[in-house]
Amino acid sequence: MSESKLAGQFLDAAIGLLQRVRDEDAEPIAAAGTLIADTVADGGRLFAFGAGHSSLAAQDIVYRAGGLALMNLLAVPGVVGVDVVPATLGSALERVDGLASAVLDSSPVRSGDVLVIISLSGRNALPVEMAMNARALGVKVIGVTSVAYASETTSRHVSGTYLKDHCDIVLDSRIAVGDAELTLDTIEAPFAPASTVVTTALLQAVMATAAGALADRGIEPPLLRSGNVDGGHDWNSQVMREYGDRIFYHH
Repeated sequence: MSESKLAGQFLDAAIGLLQRVRDEDAEPIAAAGTLIADTVADGGRLFAFGAGHSSLAAQDIVYRAGGLALMNLLAVPGVVGVDVVPATLGSALERVDGLASAVLDSSPVRSGDVLVIISLSGRNALPVEMAMNARALGVKVIGVTSVAYASETTSRHVSGTYLKDHCDIVLDSRIAVGDAELTLDTIEAPFAPASTVVTTALLQAVMATAAGALADRGIEPPLLRSGNVDGGHDWNSQVMREYGDRIFYHH
């Protein structure tokens, strides 16, 4: 099989998943965007968390040109991407009970805020505990996960539950268990994961919805501009001055 055919198959698979998300997740996307707009309008703060590769989607909506300046990364040392060595340590930390409590207790997250939690499987202790404890604090939780994992895998949290069970709004990425879209007779393992593509698109759809919802209320969305266009830095400096009490990555 030619490499170009495999490339086309992967892109077709990703497009198919994006179409499913567009058609099947329209209601929760709208609800999530409205919740974020409500929170911005009411003086609340926004946070995003993801572990391992799920952190990529969280980082994509933080300090991003065209994105809301108020979205902050809730970082857990050792699990943000694959920057820790060995990388397997990050996976191990996701299964540690009590870590989420320690992170939340030392974070600026408080009642009235929104926390976006991204976990493809939603089965590990860290995202489950993060969602449970955040809601106990009065924080609204938007979960981004593949609901299929809840019926095809075993929870690794002591409660036996999954991220989806502890969210105010669930965005289902529709990613198949194993996160690999392609197979080939001559390759033993499935390959070509699409979760980052789909999860990132899901969240950008939510952020676009939030910006529109704010504008509909006569509120200028606190959006960032690219620093690589003329006037971008001045624009961003003004936004950060105006909303500095809700931006925690710029101190």
